[in-house]
Amino acid sequence: MSNIAISCEGLSKRYRLGQQERYKTLRDVVSSAVSRPFRRATSDISQQSIWALEDVSFEVSRGEIVGIIGRNGAGKSTLLKVLSRITKPTRGRAHINGRIGSLLEVGTGFHPELTGRENIYLNGAILGMRKAEIARKFDEIVAFAEVEKFVDTPVKRYSSGMYVRLAFAVAAHMETEILLVDEVLAVGDVQFQKKCLGKIGSVARNGITVLFVSHSMAAVQSLCSKGMLIDGGKLIVAGECREVIEAYVNHVAVQEFSDTTDLRVHPGRTKDAEPVFSQLRIMNGDKEPTPTLFAGEDLILEFDLNPRRAITNPTLGIGVDNATGLRVFSVITYYSDFEWTKLDSPVVVRCTIPQVKLLPGRYQLNISVGNVYNQHVDAIYNAASFSIEPSDYFGTGRLPTPDLGVVLADSKWECVTETESELRQESQVLG
Repeated sequence: MSNIAISCEGLSKRYRLGQQERYKTLRDVVSSAVSRPFRRATSDISQQSIWALEDVSFEVSRGEIVGIIGRNGAGKSTLLKVLSRITKPTRGRAHINGRIGSLLEVGTGFHPELTGRENIYLNGAILGMRKAEIARKFDEIVAFAEVEKFVDTPVKRYSSGMYVRLAFAVAAHMETEILLVDEVLAVGDVQFQKKCLGKIGSVARNGITVLFVSHSMAAVQSLCSKGMLIDGGKLIVAGECREVIEAYVNHVAVQEFSDTTDLRVHPGRTKDAEPVFSQLRIMNGDKEPTPTLFAGEDLILEFDLNPRRAITNPTLGIGVDNATGLRVFSVITYYSDFEWTKLDSPVVVRCTIPQVKLLPGRYQLNISVGNVYNQHVDAIYNAASFSIEPSDYFGTGRLPTPDLGVVLADSKWECVTETESELRQESQVLG
């Protein structure tokens, strides 16, 4: 048996702008064949279409967990749809060796009038599970989704969180050899996201091949051993996960290295987000716009927010990641003394992070705004970036280097004399 689970050769997918791809009936095929000789040639097809994927070739071995990263619109989701046979490629071939399962559109196939129990069987069948397989895993699915009390209630009465948990639980419990996962962590609360990651990790440890698309570099880094960077429909680099993440930062994020970022249309905005962020400004402690600071300086972030609807008890969060996707720290209004009862009109919010103790390097800002009921009304991964330059932070005339870790830590050193050491030992004996 071949050790290759997925093999793609020159995979390309073209979409015609302004047209929807639809399935053809036999009547369509016949009429098309009859009328084809009499059609006029279309003018300049390149102006009417876009290549979502272009000449993508790669191989994935059995049991590998491969993270696929890139900006929104880069072609990541299109690649998974082609591999799962939802759409066919314009040219090229994809060889799949094994039963494939997809977590692409969580909740697709759920009927609001049916109960949770009925939707488990319906959705499982749509995903390719046999009835006996669903029945065997039924209790496990319900327990994972935490909907035991509501399993016989129509899902139209479920909260959005319950709906998503149940949909993910069904898809994640398929008996499959290859699993395709597309940004399932963009929905749900923090605990659910951790549960999703844990489930994906346990699936992978059982020898199942996983292709994992995510904007969370930390999630990709923790789960995946290999990675692929896709940009503009092309495979830019593939290899060790750490190297691919660094390539993403250097290749993509560098294009947004500025003190002011327009967030109204941003490639890092998550699916189904309602745009609230409109602009982000990065400043130093003197309120001077700059994307470059020195270690120990104050970092000031200023947001222009323009909500389309009122958000009660709003919470704004900022996550700072280093070049490898590791979360360095987060600041959230919920944990501060900032009083904010409603966000219902345009407002400017300023956050000051005093004396940033970061080592030299480039850092990414991930931002979100929502509340306890919907944590991500708007969320943008890699919204902007800033860099920390070396400085004499410790006042010793020596500049810290990036290989010292993640953060700068103050310390106090002293030599303990023999007399002090002896007195301490005597006191311990007497005590």
